[in-house]
Amino acid sequence: MPAYVIVNVDVLDEEAGLAYAPVAQRSILSHGGRYLVAGPTPEPVEGTWDASRFMVIEFPDMDRAREWYDSPEYRRARKIREGKVRVAMLFAEGTPPEGFALPD
Repeated sequence: MPAYVIVNVDVLDEEAGLAYAPVAQRSILSHGGRYLVAGPTPEPVEGTWDASRFMVIEFPDMDRAREWYDSPEYRRARKIREGKVRVAMLFAEGTPPEGFALPD
């Protein structure tokens, strides 16, 4: 079952953000992740949205997402952004291949 990493990002130091992005991207791709959404925050239609950038990353399963997050490659990326790029991140299970069914 796919797993998703949902990320809000605020870059406080543009130089650090530029250094962090390629290291993080390589770590994601090397662990089977792929970007589904990446870029400026979409237009909010309800409520407020505080982050300046938004991403949704898909991994083959939750184990791969956790392996990526704990990997030496991504730990290096986190070190680069420490105190300079603010990140809020969620892990979420996807729906099974047969899709989402509403309860009866």
